[in-house]
Amino acid sequence: MSKSPRNYLTNNLPKSTNQNCMNISSSSKIAPDGAPLAPPCAMVIFGAAGDLTKRLVVPALYNLVKAGRLPNEFQLVGVDLASKSTAEWKDGLTEMMQSFVGGQGAFAVDQIDKTAWQWLTDRMSYLQGDLNDPQAYPRLDAHLVGLDKSAKTAGNRLFYLAIADRFFSVTVAGLGMAGLLTEKKGQWRHVVIEKPFGHDLSSAKALNAEILKHLQEHQIYRIDHFLGKETVQNIMALRFANGLFEPMWNREHIDHVQITASETVGVERRGRFYEKTGALRDMMPNHMFQLLAMTAMEPPISFEADAVRSKKAEVIEAIRPLSAAEALQDAVRGQYGAGTVLGKPVQAYRNEPDVAPNSNTETYIACKLQIDNWRWAGVPFYLRTSKYLKSRATEIAIRVHQAPFTLFRDTDVKRMHPNWMILRIQPDEGIGLEFAAKRPGPVVKLGNVTMDFKYKDYFQTAPNTGYETLIYDCMIGDATLFQRADNIEAGWQAVQPILDAWANNAPKDFPNYVAGTDGPAAANELLARDGREWRPLT
Repeated sequence: MSKSPRNYLTNNLPKSTNQNCMNISSSSKIAPDGAPLAPPCAMVIFGAAGDLTKRLVVPALYNLVKAGRLPNEFQLVGVDLASKSTAEWKDGLTEMMQSFVGGQGAFAVDQIDKTAWQWLTDRMSYLQGDLNDPQAYPRLDAHLVGLDKSAKTAGNRLFYLAIADRFFSVTVAGLGMAGLLTEKKGQWRHVVIEKPFGHDLSSAKALNAEILKHLQEHQIYRIDHFLGKETVQNIMALRFANGLFEPMWNREHIDHVQITASETVGVERRGRFYEKTGALRDMMPNHMFQLLAMTAMEPPISFEADAVRSKKAEVIEAIRPLSAAEALQDAVRGQYGAGTVLGKPVQAYRNEPDVAPNSNTETYIACKLQIDNWRWAGVPFYLRTSKYLKSRATEIAIRVHQAPFTLFRDTDVKRMHPNWMILRIQPDEGIGLEFAAKRPGPVVKLGNVTMDFKYKDYFQTAPNTGYETLIYDCMIGDATLFQRADNIEAGWQAVQPILDAWANNAPKDFPNYVAGTDGPAAANELLARDGREWRPLT
């Protein structure tokens, strides 16, 4: 069991820095926002010169500094193949941070707090190293031992693998052979592994087997940044802390569930990666299934990490296996052609850099899944995710069973309005309820109304990347929001029939949707066969 229960579900980072927040000794134990202070540690980022580090990981650390959750005894070590000095690495990160000022996106800020940024850069160091070189790891060990003495990092190490997936097992093996993963004398060693964790079921099993040669399961943090989103974490609080919702959270009351993750960006500069991956591998067994699991899981007995993760794993394992015929019928793929997104013309996927001109890689996936357990039997879950759609939205939409019409038969009411609960993950995080109400007047007419809750209207929020909570949890040893080996393999088990069916049946209509639209027509037909339709993308 993880040593730290997740007994808080918020990540409301302060908008301004209190100088005292950055002068907290590890003896204080509690951060200014009431969360436990992270223990002394050195965080090592492999891939320190990469895009993920600059855009997401380092800004998240900056936010943790502002929140006062990092102790003075913290050090950040960057490792990359690029030959550069510590000063050059800091300068590159500073330039990236300044680019966020006045920009757009999740981490758009009015200004960078110079004191907080100086606090972080003062604790940075950089090492050039080749992950394939066995000698790179003893050199890193020597550097970290030196930081234990000079910065009092106490021998605690957090290794973040912000690298290509082909280097995951190589890096873990290198760390293991150099003794960097051995926990002793109360010291902890944790490893964060980014996605994709495997490319299919067999490769995921192989990767798990390789890294478990050098790590114990409690040391592994398979990260999914979706789970750092406030609304995702709030799903458990919404369901299990409110008697209003949990009694209706089952097949007796719910008609179906739609989970959507639509993007208004294309593959950008990731053509080489995307050609090997596609939308199904990139999003479904991790992001989308984690949202499904949080929505459909049974109540855990506590917020202990293993209690929560076991219930999530049970949901994924209960997904009904698809036959080859069902995989072709209940999973729709698409690829975008040229179009207009947010008022700007964009090119077709096949014209993107590093993409084959006759590529059959999907940029859209929609599927229908069934969960074979007592709570959800007969309730379809429709999942869709795509590049270059008309709007950006990640949401979970829960459709309640239709009310009977008999009472309104002799009135002016022509149809019953559907009831929805909408959990908005991004943008505009919040929760909406849609239901029918009588319109004012002498006759009975119904109108659809919405009750809407937005986090920003009720709670203090600040720009964040979604990684703040996750990195912090890695430091305090709370694995609740991370995937266990069985969860990973169950996800790949569920999508493997689709991968196999598609491998044996090439698409004949790519590209089959215009960029900036709702996606391929076949996705609408997927729901129309069941007498349903997708919620509009707005």
